[in-house]
Amino acid sequence: MFSHIDKNNQPTMVDVSDKQVTERSAHASANVHLPPAVCAAIAGDDIQTKKGPVFQTAIIAGTMAAKRTHELIPFCHPLGIESCKLSIEMQAEGIARIDCRVRVQHKTGVEMEALTGASVAALTIYDMCKALSHDMVIGELRLISKSGGKSDYQAASGS
Repeated sequence: MFSHIDKNNQPTMVDVSDKQVTERSAHASANVHLPPAVCAAIAGDDIQTKKGPVFQTAIIAGTMAAKRTHELIPFCHPLGIESCKLSIEMQAEGIARIDCRVRVQHKTGVEMEALTGASVAALTIYDMCKALSHDMVIGELRLISKSGGKSDYQAASGS
């Protein structure tokens, strides 16, 4: 049974009024596969382009997106996010790994906020680097873990 469909088969927001406020957290990640032309522009721990520092800008964009998830996803509740931490690190073979961790004290979880933050950070990297190459691939957007609410979740290792 879907939680966002009412008894008349109409879309609806989940009623969280009877839920308890608890600490909720979520961790999501995304990978951006960067081609050699983009990797060649990496200096230190960032990519400098005419648009500015790529990873720093992506962190800001991802944070802004996580805070505004309810404006993008129709049935997400507006949340006063208490913590949103994004990091971007280069991995082997030209992969920029984005991690987004979100935390709140609320009646509903923050999985969508973490996923939205990671995805918008990835899109920002693409936007800022497309002048160097369009051969970037955004992939592997996934929920790594969540806690709080009815159940916790931890992605299986290696998947």
